[in-house]
Amino acid sequence: MAPVLTFAVRRRDPLLVGPARPTPRETKRVSDLDDREVLRRQIPNVCFYRGRAGADPVGVIRRALGEALVPYYPLAGRLREVEGRRLVVDCTGEGVLFVEADADVRLAELEAATGLGLRPPFPCMDQLLYDVEGSGGVVGCPLLLIQVTRLLCGGFALAFRINHVMFDATGVTQFVSAVAELARGLPSPTVAPAWSRELLNARGPPPPREPLMPPHRDDAAPTLPAAFSGMALQTFTFSPADVAALKNALPPRLRDKATTFDVLTAAAWRARTAALEVPPGEEVGLAFMANVRGLPELGLPAGYYGNACVALRARATAGALRGGSLGDAVAQVREAKAAMLTAEHVWAVAARRRRPPVVLTANDLFVSDIRGAGFHRVDLGWGEPVYGGTAAADLHFGASMLLPVRSIDGEEKGLALTMVLPPLAMGRFASEVDTLLASLVASAAVPETRAKL
Repeated sequence: MAPVLTFAVRRRDPLLVGPARPTPRETKRVSDLDDREVLRRQIPNVCFYRGRAGADPVGVIRRALGEALVPYYPLAGRLREVEGRRLVVDCTGEGVLFVEADADVRLAELEAATGLGLRPPFPCMDQLLYDVEGSGGVVGCPLLLIQVTRLLCGGFALAFRINHVMFDATGVTQFVSAVAELARGLPSPTVAPAWSRELLNARGPPPPREPLMPPHRDDAAPTLPAAFSGMALQTFTFSPADVAALKNALPPRLRDKATTFDVLTAAAWRARTAALEVPPGEEVGLAFMANVRGLPELGLPAGYYGNACVALRARATAGALRGGSLGDAVAQVREAKAAMLTAEHVWAVAARRRRPPVVLTANDLFVSDIRGAGFHRVDLGWGEPVYGGTAAADLHFGASMLLPVRSIDGEEKGLALTMVLPPLAMGRFASEVDTLLASLVASAAVPETRAKL
């Protein structure tokens, strides 16, 4: 059991950081894919860095932030509603919220408190990303809240909360990477931002619901049923040997085609269904986000930083999922990708922007893969972060994230899957995963290198 950790944080008064130079004063419409009810929320993320001699990170990051807000000037504005509750960005140049802080804790203590290296959930995250009064809304609020917290060891934490209407994970990483490049002394970001939000507007009226799709399951992300509380959050870490063992267990037709996401998501779906002891005849659902920037029909330019993800879905009965093989579940994940990852599906989702958001039932799992976003590669001049990704403050029952992590020595890399379940079900989930991997490792004679928090 990792030790309980508490520490004091001293913060200076928050301030607004605006663009370093004058920017256009105009109004910009967000896309129909941005302007969905389910995205009207704030998302927290955090990066932890080891210390080095040199400049104070607070001053370096604050200066670079002002420079980055010149090409990314809409982020210094405010969202407002116009006719039909449509959202637009009023490019006022008011700026984003910035908090300077110092914490009486060392990075090594945070690593020890979360187990083997840094993994969510993080202790005292509410202190490392303080909820400034009046900053938590969607309309009329700063679009970013950033806190830089110095640690006793010389390291620091960069925590930031984003308005999801403005970005997806790839988009916000693009912006933070621009800040990082400017912090390292580059004259301008290597990727120029592109607005182009009109490309993801609906191309026609909302299509009818698919006949086999239950109500409220045709949009992108879940909301939490009120009936579930008292959940446990745990992070499971998978080594490269674990992933290789899972892929080697697949039939030949899938072994060379299945991605790491395919096999880990399929394995988690089956293990979670077993852990919840879902009756065999009941349906279980899987939903996951797909980045659509690569679809040529959409014509999205390099540097597009708006929301460009849609949900893809798979369904099965609990009995069929558990009774089938891992390969069967992987095939379902891949079939969902092939059937739904199209420009037509993207435009259909955009057209349904005013329909009610997805409501998860107890049987459903929603997985978000943020490995490709690149939070773990953001170098502000202190090297790559020890951890970069979700702060896990908004994870809830039915929602999981797949993210890259480092071991405590900073060398070995692995993948982590967050899971939120009732405590008893969490124990069963861990047992299911352990049993699966142990059997695969034994059959393949692969040394077991897996670590679980």
